Amino acid sequence: MNRLKKLLPHIVLMAYLLVILFPFLFVLFSSVKKDNNAIALNPFGIPKQFALGNYVEAWVNAKISTYFFNSLYISILSAVVSILIAAMFAFAITRMRHFKISALLSGLILVGMLIPNNALMLPIYLLVRKLGILDTHLALIIPYIANALPFSVIILAAFMRSLPGEIEEAAVMDGLKAQGIFARIVVPLTVPAMVTVFIVNFLGNWNEFLLANYFLSNDSLRTLPVGMVQFRDQYQMNYAQMSAGIVYSVVPVIVIYAILQEKIIEGVTAGSVKG
Repeated sequence: MNRLKKLLPHIVLMAYLLVILFPFLFVLFSSVKKDNNAIALNPFGIPKQFALGNYVEAWVNAKISTYFFNSLYISILSAVVSILIAAMFAFAITRMRHFKISALLSGLILVGMLIPNNALMLPIYLLVRKLGILDTHLALIIPYIANALPFSVIILAAFMRSLPGEIEEAAVMDGLKAQGIFARIVVPLTVPAMVTVFIVNFLGNWNEFLLANYFLSNDSLRTLPVGMVQFRDQYQMNYAQMSAGIVYSVVPVIVIYAILQEKIIEGVTAGSVKG
């Protein structure tokens, strides 16, 4: 009986995992089926013959390669720049002794969290058009960075507040100024939180559709979510190749989680305990 009680949570979690993975397994199996007819005849089963050519066709003919690399570099660049800016901002409001200004800036950051991104669609469009960067990748990179700053600052600031002040005092005794303390002391200690923020920002940028759909009209500049919507054959939708394209869109996320999972967990829990 005791053994059953111990196994029960694991059984429930495994069942939950299967429910979560089922849609992806359906897409994965569909991506290696021959055509739409094969998917219709056996929608949830493993194919008898694996049509791996779907991945080649999707990568080349459907321009998935172009959309993939556009999304990849836009997402990574925007996430990295937002983390650098947010880290400097968080350091200024948590570790530097300007209490009134820090409180005011922290309040403004919280206000930024309360405004939904969709409500800013028109103002962002007008700003992008006035800057003359409409239909360029900068039209996405700059808004992505700005949208990520409130969340990034809040997470990094919470982490930096947990760092003991004695570290900075020792650094000052060694002759380091604010720039040196930030670059040599705070940034290395904040890496776990930065990794967590990077993952969240990267996923948000990678999956973003609205801005990418309206701000980019040149097909060679489109990102993967928009490209997948445009993905059609000459006569009908090819669901096998589209499933292959969806797998391409999921692969970077899986790789990042597999490589950085320990840092992600460490970053999520690190700010919860006062150091």
